[in-house]
Amino acid sequence: MVFDIDMIKRVYGEFASKVEQAKKITGKSLTLTEKILYAHLDKPAKNAFVRAKDYVNFRPDRVAMQDATAQMALLQFMQAGQKTSLVPTTVHCDHLIMARDGVAKDLSVAQKTNKEVYEFLSSVSNKYGLGFWKPGAGIIHQVVLENYAFPGGMMIGTDSHTVNAGGLGMIAIGVGGADAVDVMVGMPWELKFPKLIGVKLTGKMNGWTSAKDVVLKVAGLLTVKGGTGCVLEYFGEGAQSISCTGKGTICNMGAEIGATTSTFGYDASMERYLRATGRQDVADMANQIREHLTGDKAVYEQPQNYFDQVIEINLSELEPYLNGPFSPDIATPIGKMKEIAEKNGWPLKVDVGLIGSCTNSSYEDISRAASIAKIAIEKNLKAKAEFTITPGSEQVRFTIERDGFIEIFEKIGGKVFANACGPCIGQWKRDGAEKQEKNTIVHSFNRNFAKRADGNPNTHAFVASPEIVTALAIAGELTFNPLTDYLVNSKGEQVKLSPPLGDELPKKGFEVKDAGYQEPASDGRNIEVAVNPESDRLQLLTPFEPWDGKDFTGLNLLIKAKGKCTTDHISMAGPWLKYRGHLDNISNNMLIGAVNYFNDKTNSVFNHETGQYAEVPATARAYKSKGIGSIVVGDENYGEGSSREHAAMEPRHLGVKAVLVKSFARIHETNLKKQGMLALTFADKNDYDKIREKDKIDIIGLGQISPDKPLTAVLHHDDGTKQEILVNHSYNLNQIEWLKAGSALNLIRISGIA
Repeated sequence: MVFDIDMIKRVYGEFASKVEQAKKITGKSLTLTEKILYAHLDKPAKNAFVRAKDYVNFRPDRVAMQDATAQMALLQFMQAGQKTSLVPTTVHCDHLIMARDGVAKDLSVAQKTNKEVYEFLSSVSNKYGLGFWKPGAGIIHQVVLENYAFPGGMMIGTDSHTVNAGGLGMIAIGVGGADAVDVMVGMPWELKFPKLIGVKLTGKMNGWTSAKDVVLKVAGLLTVKGGTGCVLEYFGEGAQSISCTGKGTICNMGAEIGATTSTFGYDASMERYLRATGRQDVADMANQIREHLTGDKAVYEQPQNYFDQVIEINLSELEPYLNGPFSPDIATPIGKMKEIAEKNGWPLKVDVGLIGSCTNSSYEDISRAASIAKIAIEKNLKAKAEFTITPGSEQVRFTIERDGFIEIFEKIGGKVFANACGPCIGQWKRDGAEKQEKNTIVHSFNRNFAKRADGNPNTHAFVASPEIVTALAIAGELTFNPLTDYLVNSKGEQVKLSPPLGDELPKKGFEVKDAGYQEPASDGRNIEVAVNPESDRLQLLTPFEPWDGKDFTGLNLLIKAKGKCTTDHISMAGPWLKYRGHLDNISNNMLIGAVNYFNDKTNSVFNHETGQYAEVPATARAYKSKGIGSIVVGDENYGEGSSREHAAMEPRHLGVKAVLVKSFARIHETNLKKQGMLALTFADKNDYDKIREKDKIDIIGLGQISPDKPLTAVLHHDDGTKQEILVNHSYNLNQIEWLKAGSALNLIRISGIA
């Protein structure tokens, strides 16, 4: 089945002419990224856009949401007053399923536990014309790749790993729910025109190396903030040798380097995947404009003239990587892991190996991992570590079961979880994690921040390909190198694992009995969306108060966050996921994972009113109850990680007026702006050191706020002295209107746009 075929026909019918027009305006050959961006402008451009400077309005082709973020996004959409979504939109139930006992029991428990939320999402989808994918249907990004992604398209999604669809040649970007609402009500979507990083791939992978190792190496080169404000465009003969789902893996983890998105030019692997997933019509249309669905020849011949930065990787020389612990950019070639792990004192015993997730759950991924498991069985080996498998979709799960892969995994001791995010996002009820013992796990997920998977701050999580994870689970040792090392089997024999083998696509084709899709009602006007006012899971939203036009004065310092402060630190997932539709309840997790600069503790801050230390949310609530505003101060790349807008809405809800940091992650900064918050950066990063624990802070010059004009922060110290520092902002004229209105959604409602 091909969804939204008329929309795709329209995009392709206009694509060539729009690309040619863009070439005339820019006067040069174009990268694929530029072609897609210029082809999706809200209004025709008169001049070429300046990268990293010009804010540009776009018209995305579609929107995708997962259940955890969809709740808040759809609660906001309901406020907008629109009768139906004006852009094709889907909702995917993949985040709320807790992994523990295996697919059947876990899914059954989730359907009971989350009944209220699932019914809400189903009814909202029915009413407003949204495609709904039921619990168990699969992980949003795998389902999107199988059903909705198309070369040359543009999509936004309320999850940072929306970028996965770049594997099918899209520009797909993770956003907050307020951005999604803008697009759904027919407004253009704004993005600062990105810088471009070209990644030239030469050679061809062999042996144990996989597509995952490409992005693990890139993460090591660029770090978690090196891609901020950039699109990574992969090209070269090596790129064409990688499967479509392998490309998706590479694009998926681009989120871990802060990239706006990543993409590949349309090629034979994408055509094969489209046809294998029943989208022959899309492949045929793409073939007709094939030359426009990749970068121009001149671009790839002289990339240094067209990209802001060029990276070159020889796939023939690339070796497998293990990235971690605690950050996805700590990249270690597997051949050096023994030396580095012993030097750093990392736990060498692997307790659990986990494969799957939105990053690595394709048929190819599973088949290659299954080949390692099959070799282990033949050589009388079993997994020494606990071993789990998370299929990406019901279509993948049904097909790998048909082809015998699940049986193979079970023979070495593997357990299959539901087609959902599970341990990757902290939805893993891991027995013993509460003891907080130091241990090592390896997984094929994308993120490995402290406490991310199991809530244990002492779990050392390492990211690798599914085949390497499988090998390490069998060996039970972090230092095991399957390229060179031997294992001792049950007969006392020394045996060696052979390199993985797998099929890019199933030889018998994909098969599924029930994919889990619910088509929306043709007319949803009479469908009621009920929210119980007594519910602790769902809460209708009250609009935020508009700004009164005055400077912010006397703000209490709520917390000065030290070091890495991701959206996981600001608004944890795990057990808190159940409150994603209830703003007041989930606000009780605000910044509880952030480290207080002044005492090196989490969830312990100085309360200016009592003179005592207290929990962050309770302290913020105390200030709010007395009409006192507060401010949050942070370090570099503040808000990296997930796209969750709760990390912006919670401070707004609890009376935080401004967030002042050394630098922001892109999505989080936008989310703060959308919710009417003041997002600021130090003009001099050394001024971070001037912030004292008992400071009261004024933000001066707000009445004259304008683009590129710094503001002044006045630090009132408790010893009676004060200091003035310059602080910057990146608000454009439209975003200043969000601030004035109290939120972007308020502006929509006031303007009557919807």
